[in-house]
Amino acid sequence: MAAAPESGPPDADRESPVWRRVYDGLGHVGGAILAIMTVAVFFQVVMRFLGRSPIDGIDEIPRYLFVWLVMIGAASAMYRREHTVLDYFVNLLGPRGRAATSAFVNLSGILFLAYLIKLSWVLVPNAQLQTSAGLELPLGYVFAAIPVGSALLILPMLRNLIQAVKSIWPRPS
Repeated sequence: MAAAPESGPPDADRESPVWRRVYDGLGHVGGAILAIMTVAVFFQVVMRFLGRSPIDGIDEIPRYLFVWLVMIGAASAMYRREHTVLDYFVNLLGPRGRAATSAFVNLSGILFLAYLIKLSWVLVPNAQLQTSAGLELPLGYVFAAIPVGSALLILPMLRNLIQAVKSIWPRPS
């Protein structure tokens, strides 16, 4: 039988309370973003139902906030180890095989996210020169979600990588 997936940060008593508060706060920010998106869509539907034209640009609010919601929510879920995991084959491995797989996956993710941050050095400043049609918001603020979210995702992945490497080569007692 497969082991139950870990939920929450391992060794929660040894976790830094500062990081726990930061990532818990990200979960609350994600909830606030979702609420704003819901209100904007609801207002738009009500205005159309009443036969009035909605405010220009209100349809852009959920679209642009969705990018931030995904990145912030992913970082918060990664910290809590609540990301979706397909672990059927991983659970067939022994403890060291699981740790090696976790190390590989986290290292691959870190390298990919670091590459996204590198690409963002060009993308975000160029997007800042463009504005959205309705709100006339510089699009750099929208595209900034990618490097910010990537950096927030890398931190818990580094923690997971270090723990996996420690599991592969445990210290002799």
